[in-house]
Amino acid sequence: MPEEAVAEPPRTIEDLRALALSVGRDEAGFSLGSKAHDVFAKLVEAPEQSAVRTISELADQFGINPSTLTRLAKRLGFEGFSDFQAVFRKAIANDQQYFYSRQAGRLMATPSAGGAEIEVFEQLARETAANVDGFLGQLDSASLKGATALLASARRVRVHGVRQFHSLASFLTYCLGMVRSDVALLDAPRLGVAEALSQLEPGDVVIIASCAPYTRSVAEVGRVAAANGQSVIAITDSRSSPLVPPAEHAFFIPHASSFYSNSMGAYVVFCEALLNLVARELGDKALNSLAGRERLIAEMNIEIG
Repeated sequence: MPEEAVAEPPRTIEDLRALALSVGRDEAGFSLGSKAHDVFAKLVEAPEQSAVRTISELADQFGINPSTLTRLAKRLGFEGFSDFQAVFRKAIANDQQYFYSRQAGRLMATPSAGGAEIEVFEQLARETAANVDGFLGQLDSASLKGATALLASARRVRVHGVRQFHSLASFLTYCLGMVRSDVALLDAPRLGVAEALSQLEPGDVVIIASCAPYTRSVAEVGRVAAANGQSVIAITDSRSSPLVPPAEHAFFIPHASSFYSNSMGAYVVFCEALLNLVARELGDKALNSLAGRERLIAEMNIEIG
């Protein structure tokens, strides 16, 4: 790791998050090791935890030595970890955007008075609410506006995700296709991802989605699409995600829960809100598309009946 530290350390959580993105994109003017960058990204994604946990607790959480956190803080220009942690403490002090996270934490610490079966539902619902609160605290208005404009105006939109994220990709494709034309899963014809990418033109949009443990082929789709002139939008979980470097706009959705796999609830909420923004951006075009769809459905029902 280079010895030089950042001359002026960031003093807001927003600046820390922007720096984490810049480091991942090799735009910061200095580099961090992959492990240090991963830890840095996770710290800024959960400021409510970074603010209140001790350096030893955070080190245990990340599977590192406390000295690694001290070195990271100094590498970022801070006097030490306490100086670094002060940014997180300032961010959450009396900040209502973290109300639901604090509430969810209290509720999860209290045993449910209901039956064991109902408790499973209650716990997952609370965890999803905390994940939603987590992405709300990280939303960037400029990125949302930029992504909305791209999804409303691009000639073609292709969506790609595998495994659990294939269902999210299908949901996005179906709902976005309700308000605009030429939206499809990237490999809808089953000709192969490479063939599908080769048919796109500069200015088309590719949405990629994945979270830890990442599907590397999805990140590779983003890399190839960006190199080919497509605008890439990433829906992922961390600023250290391999989906971030090629993305023009990236959005970070937590998925921590007691579900035995990655929780998708907060991802669906995010996508529904993004789709609403696109529909609003399209205005009358969206309304006309929905009305035409309704007419076709009505005609088909009459014929079938």
